[in-house]
Amino acid sequence: MKILLDIKDDKVAFIMELLSNFKFVKAKPLSPYKTQVLEGIREAVEEVNQIKAGKKKAKPLSEFLNEL
Repeated sequence: MKILLDIKDDKVAFIMELLSNFKFVKAKPLSPYKTQVLEGIREAVEEVNQIKAGKKKAKPLSEFLNEL
């Protein structure tokens, strides 16, 4: 199982050392680029879920394509 954690910068060293003491846990930090990509995907999935739940309206395809 994989878990993504959001940790304050001043606590990263402590958490990484703590996790490294468990033989059954493999921990590695994400690059800033991968963090940004994952955050973008998370926001997109959240937006799709809001649209499906009727909490938000979807944009017409033509409007979306014009933004590109």
